[in-house]
Amino acid sequence: MLGLAHEAGHELTADAAGADVIVVNTCAFIDSAKQESVDAILEMAGHKKNGSCQRLIVTGCLAERYRDALQAEIPEIDAVLGTGEVPDIVRAIGGTAAQPGTSPLKLYRPSDLLDRVDPVDPVDRVDRGLPSYIYDAETPRWLATPRHYAYVKIAEGCDYKCSFCIIPTLRGHYRSRPEDSIVREAEGLAARGVRELLLISQDTTFYGIDRGERGALARLLRRLNGVAGLEWIRLLYLYPTTIDDATLAAMADSEKVCKYIDLPLQHASNPVLKRMKRPGTRQGYEALLDRIRARVPGVALRTTFIVGFPGETDADLEALTGFVGEQAFDHVGVFTYSHEEGTSAHALENDVPEAVKQARRRRVMSLQKRGVQRRQRLRVGERARVLIDGPSGEHELVVKARLSTQAPDIDAAVYLTDCDPSLYSPGAFAEVTIVGARDYDLIGQPVL
Repeated sequence: MLGLAHEAGHELTADAAGADVIVVNTCAFIDSAKQESVDAILEMAGHKKNGSCQRLIVTGCLAERYRDALQAEIPEIDAVLGTGEVPDIVRAIGGTAAQPGTSPLKLYRPSDLLDRVDPVDPVDRVDRGLPSYIYDAETPRWLATPRHYAYVKIAEGCDYKCSFCIIPTLRGHYRSRPEDSIVREAEGLAARGVRELLLISQDTTFYGIDRGERGALARLLRRLNGVAGLEWIRLLYLYPTTIDDATLAAMADSEKVCKYIDLPLQHASNPVLKRMKRPGTRQGYEALLDRIRARVPGVALRTTFIVGFPGETDADLEALTGFVGEQAFDHVGVFTYSHEEGTSAHALENDVPEAVKQARRRRVMSLQKRGVQRRQRLRVGERARVLIDGPSGEHELVVKARLSTQAPDIDAAVYLTDCDPSLYSPGAFAEVTIVGARDYDLIGQPVL
């Protein structure tokens, strides 16, 4: 949307008060994300009264899910674009700047994108059908990330029917982009200075299967590994039942592909997994993790879990904590279950009190933190290559960097001390010695 608006002649600004048009991109996956989205919309709506804002546009999953209700409840909204209406952003703004009588509009784009109501009844989706849009290499693009890394969506939508998840309704059926389109986009991004490529979709390891192309992800990784200028290629959102040996071999063989697997498992209790309609068991997960570690030595494993799912017992939680302790994951995220209308789990009784959900989340995260702290301390004295992200927000003389086993925003980082920050530009690589550990983060000193 940013790229299309810019191509149409409009200017992007980080000053909300001075923007002519404000676009709020939203999430509707869980209650906290919906509330954050609504808060952002209401905050931006204030600029129609107290700023230069002429049009307020709401896009994304909340718009897809609650289109009519949003406009009814927040009359300041001028246009709502669902997940399949990305190309309509120029029309929603008011056309191109080159049209007679139209001057360039200034679009507000916050420095950290707002991508994250109380739910109202979902709108009837029958007339519009499922979203089908996905961009390609020719779609103009404006980087919303720092210049040295970029996300590339290799597919859109999901065909799984996990009982807690609304994504298939909001994003439509799974559809992969052609391999050539992704490679062309990667080449263009590398030419612009991107050094790290993060491949994303709702199920990255299903890539190509919808097109009848078995082994497509492995072939894509090997091609991207040859793109000049790229240094790191990272995979996010892999599904446990679609990780094949060809993908693991490509990861092990390709020097630019990070030895990093993001594998949302959601739980480790078989009864809970069955109610979640997840196609897996704890025993199957254990075998998969063993296979991954054997085929990709040194791999870092990230996963996410949901606690408080309907019917989850103390015994189920014990199964989960035991699994987390045994597997020693490098990175873990834990969400409390959100009871979402439009999912099959909504028919189940939301019988785990919120306070219990929060206590269970704290327990799993505390267990993970203790394990990570022990393992991080063992890394002191190691030498490692890091990617510089830029100055740390904590101190002007500290530089924030990452290992290849750390993804931006969601994982811990390496903080460089005893250095001159002016010598370390974002996107540069440096050799460091790990000299300390602080909770999840590592402390490093540059090797001179």
